[in-house]
Amino acid sequence: MKQTASIISTYASDVSGVCSALYELGGMTVMHDPSGCNSTYNTHDEPRWYDFDSLIFISALSEMEAIMGDDDRLIEEVVETALQLKPKFIAIAGSPVPMVIGTDFKAIARVIEKKSGIPCFGFTTNGMHSYLSGAGMAFEAFAQRMVDPADKAEGKHRVNILGATPLDFSVNGSVDSIKIWLEQNGFEVNSCWAMGSELEDLVHSGRADVNLVVSQSGLKAAKVLNKQFGTPFVMGVPVGLDCSKLLAERLIQAEQSGQCSTSFTRNVVNGEEDIVLIAESIYGCSLASAIEQKTGKNVRVICPLEGEKDILMPHDVFATDEVELMPVLEKAKIIIADPLYQPICPKDAKFIPLAHEAFSGRIYRSEIPNMIGEGFNHWFAEHIGG
Repeated sequence: MKQTASIISTYASDVSGVCSALYELGGMTVMHDPSGCNSTYNTHDEPRWYDFDSLIFISALSEMEAIMGDDDRLIEEVVETALQLKPKFIAIAGSPVPMVIGTDFKAIARVIEKKSGIPCFGFTTNGMHSYLSGAGMAFEAFAQRMVDPADKAEGKHRVNILGATPLDFSVNGSVDSIKIWLEQNGFEVNSCWAMGSELEDLVHSGRADVNLVVSQSGLKAAKVLNKQFGTPFVMGVPVGLDCSKLLAERLIQAEQSGQCSTSFTRNVVNGEEDIVLIAESIYGCSLASAIEQKTGKNVRVICPLEGEKDILMPHDVFATDEVELMPVLEKAKIIIADPLYQPICPKDAKFIPLAHEAFSGRIYRSEIPNMIGEGFNHWFAEHIGG
């Protein structure tokens, strides 16, 4: 049966994506959902929960409110709480129950903003899509409303990092390593959407000369900033030394030409693939490029999430459920994926675990490697190169 996970896990939902994207920015995020469902986000999808305060609330939607659609209570409680806590913005995100009763989140957000005087976003998330959809929605809305439209300044090699959340990069130092890598290559980090930067940093994102999109969740914001400020973007993650060098070159080229591009190039080989990699599209393609350069073997990326086909190579594939995944995995000799994928992999294939926070949550968090720059070489030597 399609769209059913009977063996493997599921990815963090779009609601979690909204919360993760906005977590460090000083706002107040409200999940419109029955009481208790916020624990799924807090305990499995948010590794910053016990170390970094953030105003994440749940509306505690009751059965009667679900039937009658009592939006007034939600509006009153959000406004009352916001006036007490004074967040920099408010975000309301939906779940399956509000979707069924047709809750108009954009209209609710307008009412809350008018009553509170605080910028408010209404996101039509429904728990049926992945975290990439929700985080992308949040970053896009933030870029449209919160970035200073007149804030363009002369600079040199300023870069915004777009799409950095712990759901893709965990809290193992990867995002900090990307910032260090940029600085080592002569770039100045203008802002990071959205780990390690404050709201004020993101407000001044228009000052950047180029944007680095490190996951699919940052792509919509990159397109908004490109339209508003003419800022070009490059998609890629600095995985491995050779691929990192190419990414740095592409960033300079984009800054000079104003043209957007990707940093990963791979061979297109027909026939059986040597290695199959299950991952988010931009991270997966970056890692696949680094592996191909090291081994000379064909790597096929399987993206089980939302993404744009132009990011993947022709021999890559989107496969979002078990029915689609298992036939693609049948002929693979080496499979690189989150450990929770192993039960549907062929027994005769070599399985290399690469945990993904958005898929297995905190279970394998301590085993997620920092692949940035030289970190990739250590991982490669241990698992592939011997």
